[in-house]
Amino acid sequence: MILIREMKIDEVDKIKEIDRSERIELIYRYKEGILGEIKAGHDCPNWSQDIIDEMMERFIYELSNGGTAFGAYDKELLVGFGVLAHKFRGNDRDQLQVDLMYVSRSYRRKGIASSIMNELSKVALSRGAKYLYISSTETESAVNFYRSYGSQITNEVDKELFEKEPEDIHMIKRL
Repeated sequence: MILIREMKIDEVDKIKEIDRSERIELIYRYKEGILGEIKAGHDCPNWSQDIIDEMMERFIYELSNGGTAFGAYDKELLVGFGVLAHKFRGNDRDQLQVDLMYVSRSYRRKGIASSIMNELSKVALSRGAKYLYISSTETESAVNFYRSYGSQITNEVDKELFEKEPEDIHMIKRL
């Protein structure tokens, strides 16, 4: 049985337990109002130590500044997690970003990501947000998950997030 619960800063090392690897057959590119498909056909390995360090830094930064994280646990093993950023975004400052969201390979397509998103959404609503802002990796699996969760391409791209990850698909989800 998978347990979804809030994570604390001192659990940051648990991120190493996530198996991010996947086979990527298709990626998306968004240009001039069109979401285009590009065949990829490659394997994405698990995280390198540099990427783990970056994820841990982002996790600590967000939780230290008022963000929230939820993890999915199979007994003691972290099999998924999501981080809601602390900073309000958008012209009306009514959007909170889903900063990180990952589910381990063997646990995908079991409703874990949706359960984590539900928890992040509750927190975002309680903080006064009207939307979730999602800067999604361009992979078919990520974009299709967020779309199935009710997200859509945003017309108001966050400049700061776009500059950090210009290949990402920028989406918004009404709460």
